[in-house]
Amino acid sequence: MFLCSFHYSFGKLKEKYLKQGIDEYVKRLGAYAKIEIIEVSDEKAPEILSDAEMTQVKQKEGERILAKISQDTHVVALAIQGKMRTSEELAENLDKLATYGKSKIAFSIGGSLGISDDVVKRANETLSFSKMTFPHQLMRLILVEQIYRAFRINRGEPYHK
Repeated sequence: MFLCSFHYSFGKLKEKYLKQGIDEYVKRLGAYAKIEIIEVSDEKAPEILSDAEMTQVKQKEGERILAKISQDTHVVALAIQGKMRTSEELAENLDKLATYGKSKIAFSIGGSLGISDDVVKRANETLSFSKMTFPHQLMRLILVEQIYRAFRINRGEPYHK
């Protein structure tokens, strides 16, 4: 059984419709993996920041994420510059990780300023869903749906394309 954890550098999810969608997929994933969602607090910052201040905010948020990740965890950092995969390729990658004994996987989503360089360096791989930017709350829903889809694909179970 997989242990998938999700690390975020932002506060609690407030949008009810997103929370309901995520809760539904987490429930469905219970048949395939133990899912743990770990939220870390975001760094309070003014609306307008210099480049140095942005880097400092991302670094502090990254430290909070890294503090939650154990050494034996395979880390996938979500980043625009990451590798783009099809759903089938994501499924194949998760299957390979399981085959080689990597059952603890953490997916890390950065905050509104992105993910820190330190988290990207710690990551075993980076993953991109698009060259577009998505709100991190919506990305959480997209990610959990794609992980559910990957498990269905790997089990040969039907799932709409």
